[in-house]
Amino acid sequence: MAKQQNNGQEQDVNQLRKVRREKLADLQQNGKDPFQITKFNQTHHSLEVKSLYEAHEAELLKDHQTPDVEGMNEEQAKEVLKKDYEERRSIMDANPIHVSIAGRMMFKRVMGKASFCNIQDLQGSIQVYVARDAIGTDSYTDFKRSDIGDIFGLEGFAFRTRTGEISIHAEKMTLLSKSLQILPEKFHGLTDTDTRYRQRYVDLIMNPESKETFIKRSKIIKEIRNFLDGRGFMEVETPMLVSNAGGAAARPFETHYNALNEDVKLRISLELYLKRLIVGGLERVYEIGRVFRNEGVDTRHNPEFTLMELYQAYTDYEGMMELTESMFRYLAEKVCGSAVISYNGTVIDMAKPFERISMIDAVKKYAGVDFAEVKTDEEAKALADEHHVEYEERHKKGDILNLFFDEFCEEKMIQPTFVTDHPIEISPLTKKNPEDPNYVERFELYVYGREMCNAYSELNDPIDQRERFAAQEEAFAAGDEEANQTKTIEFASSHYDLSVEVAGVPAPGTRAGSLPVLEICGVSPCTDFENRACGEATDYLLETEYEAGKALLTARTNIMRHKNHENVNIRLSAAPNGEPLAEVNLARFLADNPIIDCSKHEVLIPIRIEFKSGEITVSVPEWYIEQVKPEF
Repeated sequence: MAKQQNNGQEQDVNQLRKVRREKLADLQQNGKDPFQITKFNQTHHSLEVKSLYEAHEAELLKDHQTPDVEGMNEEQAKEVLKKDYEERRSIMDANPIHVSIAGRMMFKRVMGKASFCNIQDLQGSIQVYVARDAIGTDSYTDFKRSDIGDIFGLEGFAFRTRTGEISIHAEKMTLLSKSLQILPEKFHGLTDTDTRYRQRYVDLIMNPESKETFIKRSKIIKEIRNFLDGRGFMEVETPMLVSNAGGAAARPFETHYNALNEDVKLRISLELYLKRLIVGGLERVYEIGRVFRNEGVDTRHNPEFTLMELYQAYTDYEGMMELTESMFRYLAEKVCGSAVISYNGTVIDMAKPFERISMIDAVKKYAGVDFAEVKTDEEAKALADEHHVEYEERHKKGDILNLFFDEFCEEKMIQPTFVTDHPIEISPLTKKNPEDPNYVERFELYVYGREMCNAYSELNDPIDQRERFAAQEEAFAAGDEEANQTKTIEFASSHYDLSVEVAGVPAPGTRAGSLPVLEICGVSPCTDFENRACGEATDYLLETEYEAGKALLTARTNIMRHKNHENVNIRLSAAPNGEPLAEVNLARFLADNPIIDCSKHEVLIPIRIEFKSGEITVSVPEWYIEQVKPEF
């Protein structure tokens, strides 16, 4: 029965579409093809018309007295009010406001020689009075044959109806586009979630709140820029295609760079390049850009989304909390008109100081577990078993603390709350807390139980940084696919790692997704950043260590892992002394073969790596051999 009903509905829709196409054909045959119109002179939007009329009315009728109908019977009162309306209307019509608007017709009621319709535009909708005597017989006939969803341009003057609704008296109606599809039924609107997300244009047509969300999002991005510009930050752009996606714990998308015959990844964060700019001397930078994470999809998580990250030199995470709190309060006031807002029936107060609580104290408060008393990983796992918190065997105490927070605390953070002092295990790029090195100077801001942003004091100790990266590599090898396998792990080819050794500036950073903020508020890319040659080969700078006066390369298998060649043999086509070497295993070569003898404590050796037809060729560039010949 249900199947027969659905088939009947589909046939009805198909018949309606057929009728609309026939109407279009008739218009075209009579020289009224709407698709040939390329321009319409739109002077106002619906909300502007209403505001202008109200101001104009207040000025013209400021001396007009509203009649007192108290004590009159219904007929008498009706007659007095009718006369008053006609007087006010005559005053207003003597000084009309002429407007020209355009939009989609969402409602139509035909009543003989006169009709009403609603036109929806960017700012809202407005009622239009369409009379045959005003627009002409032919135009009125065409209007009566129009359909819901058609786009009209109209000219006329504003007036107020007897019921008090500000409307437009049409003097000319122009069909600008014929809708050949059937819009969802107006009373119920578009409620199917999947359709709303996949056919966003229909959602915007049928649901005003969706359009308002899009408009607010644009305002938020604009005001973020205004706020940061006012604080002396500079907006930059960094590459989207990277050799190794780093800066976050997420699985990247992979693609292929045809010009370089090289596999690359889409960035999962904006972090690493912004840090390099800080090291280079740009003290306050930010970027608003798209990032890509090859993970789950639902109505709150999209693999492609907008992220905002900022970095500021010579401050710490306390300073970043002040900036974050001030920015959220500023955005609420600018976009929503007040720092106290309502979201899903809950009042969110951004006017008062944001609460601050450490992750350990939050878990103690909401889960009743004091991780300050937990000394070992085994004790943490036992607590997880007791409280039915799922974990993996590789997880350590800090990981399990974070799992407890996710399970018991996150949804309790309704009012703006900074959660500080995260465990070091989940924060590989963050400075340790001087009072307890098991925790780091990091915070996350939560509002309405949702993470709004993540920030920390950036790690600028290169020795500590390398130890953290090594731990991340071990985590990846143990099965953590989201461990930070950043390009900085490859000590050989690391720009950021080298830049930190140059002298990493003390600098915290903040990362905020634009969509969470939206929910609550209701420099060109440079291939030099990648050290990628514009050809079939790439030069890497391989850092060396010294044993008995001989330089040994430290990168070992990282180059292979980076290129997904775990156990491949590499052919070194030119050694520093100019003699060709036989095919060797890269790991063995890097571990055992001294490249250069010298008495210095450190040197950087460029290694040229070519990828052709699945074969990898490693060599020392000729220019470097010439440069260091005297040292051999």
